[in-house]
Amino acid sequence: QAVVDFEQLGEYAAAFQGHDVGFCCLGTTRAKAGADGFVRVDRDYVAQAAELARSGGCKHFVLQSSQGANAQSRFLYLRVKGEVENLVQAIGFDHCTILRPAVLLCKRQESRPMEWIAQQFFGAMACLFPTANSVPVETVARAMVACVLQPSKEKVKVLENRAIHELGKA
Repeated sequence: QAVVDFEQLGEYAAAFQGHDVGFCCLGTTRAKAGADGFVRVDRDYVAQAAELARSGGCKHFVLQSSQGANAQSRFLYLRVKGEVENLVQAIGFDHCTILRPAVLLCKRQESRPMEWIAQQFFGAMACLFPTANSVPVETVARAMVACVLQPSKEKVKVLENRAIHELGKA
């Protein structure tokens, strides 16, 4: 494990050397970082980390994105997620897996009132429709590991919420 300064990420290229697999779950919120900060973290930092990983020998990059990611979206969040997906795919990993989870069910240290309300609602909905609108973060983590242990023959594989649930059942 290495602690890096994302504002000076290029100076930490050695930390990205010699790894076959890269996992990326980096992200923030617009409320926490502002619009420019959100773009910097969710797109720019992720793309730069992926480039360093590839230069360091990474063969399989696994990116947690978001349900609805689309580089053409009018919504900043979905547009940035779509843009970073495109940037990461263009780097040319042997394998690239993109996970697009719905609402992540987790406990956060910081207060996010609207997210808390959504989690309560989607947590209850999960009893009726377990794969439709939410996914526990533990399930996403298991799916990320599983897609590396059982790689797809496809160069780029995109897993939507239902597939994340199925892969993360183990």
